[in-house]
This record gives sequence, structure tokens and C-alpha cells, in this order.
Amino acid sequence: MPFSSSALSAWLLVLLCAVSGAYCLLRARRAGRPERGPAAGEAVMGFGMAAMAAPSGIGAWGPGILLAVFGGATLHALWMLRGGAHHAHHLVGSLAMTYMALSMTAGHGHGRAGLPAVTGALLLYYAGYVLLGGARLVAAGGGDSVGAAGGGGRSLVVAGGPGDLIPACRLAMGTGMLAMLLTM
Repeated sequence: MPFSSSALSAWLLVLLCAVSGAYCLLRARRAGRPERGPAAGEAVMGFGMAAMAAPSGIGAWGPGILLAVFGGATLHALWMLRGGAHHAHHLVGSLAMTYMALSMTAGHGHGRAGLPAVTGALLLYYAGYVLLGGARLVAAGGGDSVGAAGGGGRSLVVAGGPGDLIPACRLAMGTGMLAMLLTM
């Protein structure tokens, strides 16, 4: 039986989020102490978003389990705020995932019906985040780096080291969050 376009889109979102989560998990493993917490938080978000985006519902991951996981991620993000306001995005992301899990719990796992004002505010936040992140990523790709065009062209990944994929990974997860919020 062939996939419908919506199921295919959902599975592509699952793949995008799972790959982003795996990359963040590897980053957390290699990172020094100050970077380990944010990378681990991003890994939890990536894998959680993958589980939540699965088109067959959430399988073995019930809404209550997701609510507990993202509630814990929210506490972790609050703890990270001690390091500065630049960690606020992790808090917004954790709260957004907690909100979506709570909406699923209220809907008994079937569908997501949130509060329009909260969903709208999160949509605006993530639309701005994705647009700004995409613009920064494209701007960073200019110059002398060798890109997908074969040389001299614009590239989405700047040559230089293993940290180059971090902005792309964050952009992918922001895009995934935006897509999931659009389904509410």
C-alpha cells in the first residue's frame, strides 16, 4: 500500500528530527562540560520531536510519557538559564513540546487541540526563528568556501570543522517544530 503524501511528509519529519537528535547526541558525547548540557537538551528535543511526529500516533510513547520527558527537559532548560539568557531558546522549545504533549493528553492521544493564542505565539516565534536562522546560515555560506556548487558558489555549510553543522541542525529542528505546531 503506497504512502499518502501526508504520511510521507510525517515520516520525513521523523527522519529529520531523529537525525538532528543523533547529531546532537554525538555532539554532547564529544563536547566539553559547558557545551554538553545544551547539546544533550537538543538531542532530547530531536528524538522527542521524532517520536511525536510519527504518523501512526506515538506508538509506545504515550502522551503522558512525552509530557514527563518534556517536563523534565523544561526543568533542565530552566537550570541552563543560570548560564545566561542565550539559553532561553531551549526553554521556549521545551515549553512548546510540553504544551504539545499536554494538548495530546487532553485529546487522549488523538489529535492536537491547543489554545489558539498560545499556538499562534509559538508559531510566530518559530517562524521568526527559522527565517532568521536560515538567513544567517545562507549568509555564513558565502565567500570562499567550497560548497555544493563545486567551488566559488554559495554553500550552506562553511568549511572549517565539526561545529559547522550546529546551525543547520538547529534550523532543522526549528523547522520541525514549526511544522508540528502547524498541525495543531
